[in-house]
Amino acid sequence: MRHPGLLISFCIAISVTLAWPALVTAGDKPILKIGYSDWPGWVAWDVAVQNGWFEEAGVDARFFWYDYVKSMDAYAAGKVDAVCMTNFDALVTGESGKPGKGIVINDYSNGNDMVVARKGIESVVDLKGKKVGLEVGLLEQLLLRKALEQNGLTEADVTVVNIPTDKTPLALKAGKVDAIVAWQPSSGQAMSQVPGAKAIFTSADVPGLIYDMLFVSEESLQQHPDEWKKVAQVWFRVVAYLQDPANRADALKTMAKRAKMSPQEYEPLLEGAFLLDLAGNKQAYQPGDDLTSVYGSTKLSDTFNVEGGAYQDSQDIDAYLFPDLVMSLE
Repeated sequence: MRHPGLLISFCIAISVTLAWPALVTAGDKPILKIGYSDWPGWVAWDVAVQNGWFEEAGVDARFFWYDYVKSMDAYAAGKVDAVCMTNFDALVTGESGKPGKGIVINDYSNGNDMVVARKGIESVVDLKGKKVGLEVGLLEQLLLRKALEQNGLTEADVTVVNIPTDKTPLALKAGKVDAIVAWQPSSGQAMSQVPGAKAIFTSADVPGLIYDMLFVSEESLQQHPDEWKKVAQVWFRVVAYLQDPANRADALKTMAKRAKMSPQEYEPLLEGAFLLDLAGNKQAYQPGDDLTSVYGSTKLSDTFNVEGGAYQDSQDIDAYLFPDLVMSLE
């Protein structure tokens, strides 16, 4: 899914193999190209695409499906005008040469990112002296730090084992580690493949640690602010649709098809992302130092990135967040 963290700086130069349309306008209407990937808060855009809501809004928004890292590669290479990524990864992508403006907050992770422990480990406190497998430098390491911090521990109290996220379920199953930190579907796979394994801490315990957003290039936002405002309005229509129980089955069918899963398999993943409506966006865009504010969350990510060596100097958080479009809506 998402959160490649430090890997982004090494992947920016990777060329995108998809063929792209040369047109930048359709008649008098600009074409807005958006890269997105397999995360519920971003897959939800498909509800709007399939129902023709962008056409109804009078905006030509075209979505291009990628693996997460490749979506950011495409954005960095100028192949798309905008990309769906976390506030954490936006900082790394921006420092590598292609900053973007976060114009709308799709969701915050609400359980899909997990600390999953083997049988016999009942709480985070039980991790003291144990081995924890995760991909060092990614957001999951920050999640572990928060879990330990809330339970009176630090990273010095555990042994962190660097393991690619998609390999963490196998490491837990083989007994190489006592716990892992991963996002869906790896976290879910670990619990289904390892008897007795369970989540002892999730992103639902630290709401706002991970915000998933739509970032637009400064050039496109400057040239087409009204068009991007329409995109934001469509997002809030999507959230309203998903919040109505009467639409649940239809929405799950659409999203599951994109993710190549069954609606039954996909439903728990959707529950693990707390979608933000207009009121939720306006609240999260209020400046603050805690995780209820996307500013506080992004500052925490910036500190982590500097300490971890993703880049050398702290960045200007305000330069990455653009609440103006959301704040102008009613």
